Amino acid sequence: MAFVIDYQNIFTRVQVRGPDEVGPPIDTGIYSRSKTIRHSYWAGKIGDAQIGPIYLGWFGSASLLCGIVAFEIIGLNMWASVNWDPVQFVRQLFWLALEPPAPQYGLSFPPLAEGGWWLLAGFFMTLSLLLWWVRTYRRARALGLGTHVAWAFAAAIWLVLVLGFLRPLLMGSWSEGVPFGIFPHLDWTAAFSIRYGNLFYNPFHALSITFLYGSAVLFAMHGATILAVSQYGGEREIEQIVDRGTASERAALFWRWTMGFNATMESIHRWAWWFAVLTPLTGGIGILLTGTVVDNWYLWAVKHDFAPVYPPPPYTPAVDPLTLPGATR
Repeated sequence: MAFVIDYQNIFTRVQVRGPDEVGPPIDTGIYSRSKTIRHSYWAGKIGDAQIGPIYLGWFGSASLLCGIVAFEIIGLNMWASVNWDPVQFVRQLFWLALEPPAPQYGLSFPPLAEGGWWLLAGFFMTLSLLLWWVRTYRRARALGLGTHVAWAFAAAIWLVLVLGFLRPLLMGSWSEGVPFGIFPHLDWTAAFSIRYGNLFYNPFHALSITFLYGSAVLFAMHGATILAVSQYGGEREIEQIVDRGTASERAALFWRWTMGFNATMESIHRWAWWFAVLTPLTGGIGILLTGTVVDNWYLWAVKHDFAPVYPPPPYTPAVDPLTLPGATR
């Protein structure tokens, strides 16, 4: 069987440069959109080559400022932990952390060097996210859009609030929060799972992973399908929704053949939106229940016939190597 590849467009081959698109006129108050518009060749390889104009406004500017403050607090604390050595800072960056306060401080504000900086960084980071959410919502309204993006972003903010604020609040200690750092964050996740009987037995964790992997499959399949029918104008999805053409007919038939269910130019985006949003929503519920309602997820799973009962292994006393024949004394 011969395979003929006659149409592939993973990367944009021809970049069309027309007049700069500034968008519809809107009431921006005292802030106006930036006048700077430039074009990026590499951005144009996978999307629109135009960068700008950019509008921040009050909420966007405040969000950016708070985000910079949080970033500086975390970064400077990490740098101070290696005695301000730039070489060691770069070398150990993946292992450096800004840790939460010790358990004895509870929900009080500890000294800066003993967890206070962690609280301040978390405050400014959370404020930055919330302000950006307000900006996202207001910009959608100003442009006459639906607020789907804002509510999807809110699902991600929910998980952040659970990890760094809501669960520590319910547990009565800021020490239950997650450290800022790359590997320390992963270490916290592993220790958290072990401490509470393995998160794999947490049904909300299982749902979150299901939606996570499902999102990856759905987005990859959708993107690939639209690219595959773009030679028939499939990327003009709104036109295909209101006036179904050969692109959407072929795409729908392909999905029925390969996936076993129908997907239209509109419904696939609802599938993808829900799968993506439910990933942090269910994950946040699972984290929030851990330690507050369920102390050991394995025992909970055994009780609810969600996991098998493993028999205890036979006990074999450890042998002292020095007692073996030939051991050096």
